[in-house]
Amino acid sequence: MKPRHTGFAHLLHSTRYSLKGLGAALRHEAAFRQEVAISALLLPVAVWLGQSVTETLLLVGSCVLVLIVELLNSAIESVVDRIGTEHHELSGRAKDIGSAAVMLALAFAGLTWALLTWQRFWG
Repeated sequence: MKPRHTGFAHLLHSTRYSLKGLGAALRHEAAFRQEVAISALLLPVAVWLGQSVTETLLLVGSCVLVLIVELLNSAIESVVDRIGTEHHELSGRAKDIGSAAVMLALAFAGLTWALLTWQRFWG
């Protein structure tokens, strides 16, 4: 089956769907809103704290990684909730695994920020 949109039209439609997804996450996902707010506060700190382009990229990238994983976790939760509200072992497992992914991303971000802050002031 031939795709309906190709080339630049496909890019425009994909961008629109992506922005729609970001808007939905901002409207409906409290954790995503909190992580966006924290990331917005940390962005100027990252530019100041990073002593090289690589360090700045690690600081900013760790925040972006948290946002990406939170979006994927929210998508998983939405699909699971759409399938049904009754408890099912696989539904719970999917949600728990998504939550674990967010936890690992947050731990990575925290470790990145802690180590680079330590290096900047006491290293």
